[in-house]
Amino acid sequence: MLKRNLNDLLAFVTVARKGTFTRAAATLGVTQSALSQAIRGLEERLQIRLLTRTTRSIALTPAGERLMQTIGHRFEEIEAELDALTELRDKPAGTVRITCGDNVLRTTLLPKLTPLLRDYPDIKFEFDMNYGFRDIVADRFDAGVRLGNTIDKDMIAVPIGPPLRMAVVASPTYFAGHPTPKTPEDLMEHNCINQRMPTSGGLYVWDFERRGRKVNVRVDGSLIFNTVPPQVDAALAGLGIILLPEDELMEHIEAGHLVRVLEDWCPKFAGYHLYYPSRRQPSPAFSLVVQALRYRALSR
Repeated sequence: MLKRNLNDLLAFVTVARKGTFTRAAATLGVTQSALSQAIRGLEERLQIRLLTRTTRSIALTPAGERLMQTIGHRFEEIEAELDALTELRDKPAGTVRITCGDNVLRTTLLPKLTPLLRDYPDIKFEFDMNYGFRDIVADRFDAGVRLGNTIDKDMIAVPIGPPLRMAVVASPTYFAGHPTPKTPEDLMEHNCINQRMPTSGGLYVWDFERRGRKVNVRVDGSLIFNTVPPQVDAALAGLGIILLPEDELMEHIEAGHLVRVLEDWCPKFAGYHLYYPSRRQPSPAFSLVVQALRYRALSR
């Protein structure tokens, strides 16, 4: 009976965290019907409703909220302790789950973690490619990667790359038919390629600063994307101006395929950081990941 209760409690916690039976079932590797049966059995034994179900989503009842607050963190503590047990192994082991963007994965994470994979074959990685601000605690990630100025204060943030700058670029073909913008306000007269923000749903506001003067510009144009690669492709095709971190564009700028403008309006800012909860004890495998990814500026 104890084993059944623990399984059903884990099912409840997972559904509460994921918000839907579909995502929870995928996380646990069970069918939705089996998951629904487990929750229903738990509610019958407790003789109280824990979840309010609709056709599109679920919500916790007051009893469900109380149960989640009581036991939710317990499963995290159990998982953390199981991870810590790998200290007793000859070599660190386990799966490290990281949510990040595709460019930083390609340019930073994979190159730096490749030696780790060779030296510690019992360590595995799962990468979640996502442009939104994932809740790494609720979504069960060990860490995430964001630009340094977007990380919550209660997280530990470790720099994994140098400071960055934004870059305003378009193709030579585009500028052959349009005047070069001299100030951020000039962009309002251009066809700019917009980005839909995955978290807020709004369009990204282009921010600039020069000698203490800050300017926010809401640009307009014929194209809107919610990921980076198609923005770059559209700019290369001469369809408009884009604003992205320079590391996403440098190879095209250096090759002459994109022309940079308003460079003096783009100051440096904190680059990519690995972030993770401060209250969780890192496993030996995760500690190796942090050590491998940490950015160390070259001394002159």
